[in-house]
Amino acid sequence: MQGSSACKQAVNGGLHHPKRSSFDKLTFNKDAVKVFWFFYKSVVIISEVRYFIKNLMGVEGFMLQGSMTAIVTPFKNSGLDEKAFKGLIEFQIKNGTNAIVPCGTTGESATLSYEEHERVIELTVELVNGRIPVIAGTGSNSTAETIMLTKHAERAGADAALLITPYYNKPTQEGLYQHYKAVAEKVELPIILYNVPGRTGVNMLPDTVARLSEIKNIIGIKEATGNLQQVSDTIELCRKGFIILSGDDFTTLPILAIGGHGVISVTSNIAPKEVSQMYRAFFDGNLEKAKRLHYKLQPLHRAMFMETNPIPVKTALAMMGKIEEEFRLPLVKMGEENRKKLEKVITDFGVI
Repeated sequence: MQGSSACKQAVNGGLHHPKRSSFDKLTFNKDAVKVFWFFYKSVVIISEVRYFIKNLMGVEGFMLQGSMTAIVTPFKNSGLDEKAFKGLIEFQIKNGTNAIVPCGTTGESATLSYEEHERVIELTVELVNGRIPVIAGTGSNSTAETIMLTKHAERAGADAALLITPYYNKPTQEGLYQHYKAVAEKVELPIILYNVPGRTGVNMLPDTVARLSEIKNIIGIKEATGNLQQVSDTIELCRKGFIILSGDDFTTLPILAIGGHGVISVTSNIAPKEVSQMYRAFFDGNLEKAKRLHYKLQPLHRAMFMETNPIPVKTALAMMGKIEEEFRLPLVKMGEENRKKLEKVITDFGVI
């Protein structure tokens, strides 16, 4: 008969523990609720963190966000000044820069030989030594040449490649799509598109960027049109998690505000700490601080484009004692009047 009683108890709500009081059962239920609630909150928090990370990640865990410096290429006696370059890398990392971008427009890639181009990328990877990402500039107006340079960057250990739209030959939107698709198929390296129509003569439209964003290892775009409507359209059309980087210092904060992830900066060559602080303030939710830094940096942003980039920024770095004031033709030293204006701006800012 005891067996029958036990069965009834089981059917009516489970086996009764003869030594457990009503208070004990209540305590047990409270503890169960606490455990469940803790577990639930943990799952929610983990899910939110994973979602946040996913939206800032590119290919297979590669994180790309923040202040990234389009670093200059220092010359001395017509060759690469490796000692000065090492000093620049350390200056950037010490002051909070999130990535180094060698061999871009600011790095005078157009006047580097193939051997120099490869050496600058190799040296950057060596000096950075895994502390922050290296995004190698490997674009060209020749698809075959772009593939060659990008393959080298991959072998050298770069974390990503920055590919400018082909310049001078002015491809159609379909031509742009096929160009980037062809490069992406030849490498596994994450690729960042670079749209700067003021330099190239061709504007890559949001529809084209959206098509390219569906290719696995095309992870983002450096947008240097200065057109916030175009940037907004690009964000709206591209897949979730596609990385949007400002290509103009003065648009960094506005682009962050509409969903961007960072900047590839010229100004951060001379003021890496402040550019990085502005980005961090924004993502920490301190919008007032971000806005203050935005306006504090405006005179530097304007000064960096008094003449063709990278003439002003290299001149400023020379004034700071970090590099020689040396350019390659057709770039020449800064005009005397603009040089005086530049010196005043960087003096007022406090970098010299």
